[in-house]
Amino acid sequence: MPTLLIVHHTPSPTMQALFEAVLAGARDPELEGVDVVRRAALSATAKDLLDADGVVLGTPANIGYMSGALKHFFDTVYYPSLDSGRGTPFGFYVHGNEGVEGAVSSIVKVAKALSWKQVAEAVTVLGAPGKADLERCRELGGTVAASLL
Repeated sequence: MPTLLIVHHTPSPTMQALFEAVLAGARDPELEGVDVVRRAALSATAKDLLDADGVVLGTPANIGYMSGALKHFFDTVYYPSLDSGRGTPFGFYVHGNEGVEGAVSSIVKVAKALSWKQVAEAVTVLGAPGKADLERCRELGGTVAASLL
């Protein structure tokens, strides 16, 4: 059974709502056959990544960059997964109150360096998430999960 790893930094109610929507999409009953594993970015390991077939990343935009927690995850897994992770399907979501461009750019750069394959459009949310934002997060989780089938 393919495994989807959701690595998230969820320090706020807004990030929790986005995470729960991604998780709901990844666990859609129509996607039977995908094991969904979720890990906080500060506790996710290289083994978690190496055991996964796809990844969804979630982070707030902090001072124009991905969270330190997600950066820590990348620092932890980069070399152990550099060769074996090529082609890993991934998607991501970012929340910010003022801007998300730097966070998006930094995630894309690291994923490109790891030779991952983006299979879903990034979900970016500014301010309080609305119904449409939560639905896009749900679709993100479902799309990345479906790419593993």
